[in-house]
Amino acid sequence: MTTPHCRYDWSLNEVQALFALSFMELLYRAHTVHRSAFNIHEIQLSSLMSVKTGGCPEDCAYCPQSAHHEAGLEKEQLVELGRVLKEAQAAKDRGATRFCMGAAWKSPNARDFPLVLEMVRGVKELGMECCVTLGSLNEAQVQALKDAGLSYYNHNLDTSREHYEKIVSTRSFQDRLDTLALVRDAGIHVCCGGILGLGEAEQDRAKLLMELANMPSHPESVPINLLVRAKGTPLEHAAEIDPFDFVRTVAVARILMPKSYVRLSAGRDKMDEATQALCFFAGANSIFFGDKLLTTNNATVDQDLQLLARLDLKPKETASEHAVAEHAVPKHAGLAVSA
Repeated sequence: MTTPHCRYDWSLNEVQALFALSFMELLYRAHTVHRSAFNIHEIQLSSLMSVKTGGCPEDCAYCPQSAHHEAGLEKEQLVELGRVLKEAQAAKDRGATRFCMGAAWKSPNARDFPLVLEMVRGVKELGMECCVTLGSLNEAQVQALKDAGLSYYNHNLDTSREHYEKIVSTRSFQDRLDTLALVRDAGIHVCCGGILGLGEAEQDRAKLLMELANMPSHPESVPINLLVRAKGTPLEHAAEIDPFDFVRTVAVARILMPKSYVRLSAGRDKMDEATQALCFFAGANSIFFGDKLLTTNNATVDQDLQLLARLDLKPKETASEHAVAEHAVPKHAGLAVSA
């Protein structure tokens, strides 16, 4: 197996040229890159839990958890440790290797942050990778998360630098980059991607992926979200995007970031199975697994296990994301997952 070369100097013209390829040519190139770096028969499963819901001071136009919107979402305080660990164990029993926790904060507060650190330690003790998304961080908070054993920190860029100001006004694009730099410098893996369907142009998608690919190191995990048009948010009536445009973006992400896990994230419950299959062929090799993503619906566990089986795909069984398989899983390999 030839290990793909990673670049960090992509130009916008080069990225736009990839988007301009014929659909079949783009998928061929992306799949070729994908199979050179990963076992193409494996899908990494992550589960996501909201540990503090609603009342967020940010004004992200897509988010029902924002206090700026009338989305009818009931505000909840930080959940207790026992409930989190019960959810994490259940996710592990279903086959997830990573447990992700999201809190609707602009940044963690002094009262609740120590409790989040306990959650991280507890999830790690279960033998799972742990990821959190808590908003902006300072250096001391990053180090505390590192010391607690955090595997990944999620902080999405959402969209291009230019389109971002149309979506969020309470935090700058550079603020997000600054937090990501602290996380990366501390040796915590970065989970960072974006959302499609925010009214962006194709050039915005190209600029988003270029920003990710030209970081000092590629995010180890790149979630690609499809906008969930939440009632009461400014983007409630946003236009739907062409499913092939979504697949095209996944394919370009795979070419630009050959060794990153590319995850199908929010909005997957609205995708038909053929679209998801095309995404897997184009290089997506991770999904959020479980019936709910923070406050939005997700494809059910049974639906996902059935789809993976029909596509001869196998859940990744270990929590190590960095060992590239040397041999493909035999066709029709069984699912080592308890539903």
